[in-house]
Amino acid sequence: MSVSAEAIARRLVIAGRVQGVGFRYAFADEARVHRLAGWVRNRRDGTVEALVSGPALAVEAIITWARVGPAAARIASVEVEEAIAASGAFEILATL
Repeated sequence: MSVSAEAIARRLVIAGRVQGVGFRYAFADEARVHRLAGWVRNRRDGTVEALVSGPALAVEAIITWARVGPAAARIASVEVEEAIAASGAFEILATL
């Protein structure tokens, strides 16, 4: 298996103006385009949290996308850490 096809998982915490701007829905659409597994949700502290897993290049692509987000979003930071892989369809979860 090549490095680009190797499955990886990452947990992201995105801060800035990311709630009330369609960020979760746009993120989920982007994740589905890349055929990633995982989830995305708002957090009570105003950030958005996501878990994505799939081929390394696809995961890196959504991390790059998250640093820009949808047009109405203003990204202050994106924290990324290794995670345990998710499986199944990509979901939007309730606020934590």
